[in-house]
Amino acid sequence: MSVHTIDCEYMVPEVAAAYLVVDRGEAAFVETNTTHAVPRLLAALEAQGLSPADVRWIVVTHIHLDHAGGAGALLQHCPNATLLAHPRAAPHAIDPARIVAGATAVYGEARFRELYGAIVPAPADRVRALEDGATVELGGQTLRFLHTRGHANHHFCVLAEAEDGVFTGDSFGIVYPALQRNGLFAFASTSPTDFDGPAALASIDRILATGVRRAWPTHFGEQTDLAGIAAQMRDGLEQSMRLVEGAEGLDDAELDAFFAAGVGAMFEARLERAGLASDPMARALLALDIDLNAQGLAFAVRKARFKRS
Repeated sequence: MSVHTIDCEYMVPEVAAAYLVVDRGEAAFVETNTTHAVPRLLAALEAQGLSPADVRWIVVTHIHLDHAGGAGALLQHCPNATLLAHPRAAPHAIDPARIVAGATAVYGEARFRELYGAIVPAPADRVRALEDGATVELGGQTLRFLHTRGHANHHFCVLAEAEDGVFTGDSFGIVYPALQRNGLFAFASTSPTDFDGPAALASIDRILATGVRRAWPTHFGEQTDLAGIAAQMRDGLEQSMRLVEGAEGLDDAELDAFFAAGVGAMFEARLERAGLASDPMARALLALDIDLNAQGLAFAVRKARFKRS
């Protein structure tokens, strides 16, 4: 089995990857990124001497559009492929209307098209929902699917034991290559709408418990310092959970500013420790993640309050 990292050039280079997995003439894609990335995925396939007819599986770790936006379009090119998704994600791949409406409301029609292109529904008969622990075969190897909540309730990871690795989506952090100049710089994504701190910590433990020595996070590329990533992830998640606890007495109108300041301070400290505080490129790269992480924590508090009311 071989694994090939594809830079989808989502907004900027080396931010979001898809992976081409090949064994004995069969291929699988793990993640698709957006519709705009489909030509890159097909070019990677051709570079390995394979055709779209050789693709057996298209896998999305969760339905967020920087992971799964191109799934339906890629299926159109790969006549023998089946889309594999979490049971909670599969219905949205078949009918993406709610996902599209939500993202369009955030970005506006023009920016949405620029980022994601047209989202193509996946035919229901070409989508397979996989329960926790399910397996599929690729060539002569087995891929095992592990449900990993915390970032999203519809998230799974893909264990490739033959490669001693696991495709982690967003469950094992974000590790942008551009931030690794002075040592490891990894952080958790707490973006809306399903942040669950204890579940995210449990998912880290589950990934480490597989015993594999490498991980392929979607953001970005192969990683081998799993213990180091886990430690930085835990630290960030625990700080995020303390922020959530600290917001308990705040009015709803105060939450956004509270979390923007708190998450901003967390990342400011990380940049200082990494020697990147004066680096405008690093700050620009992290700006969106800081904003999304703050939004996710505020959303989690509001959701918890709604459930209690």
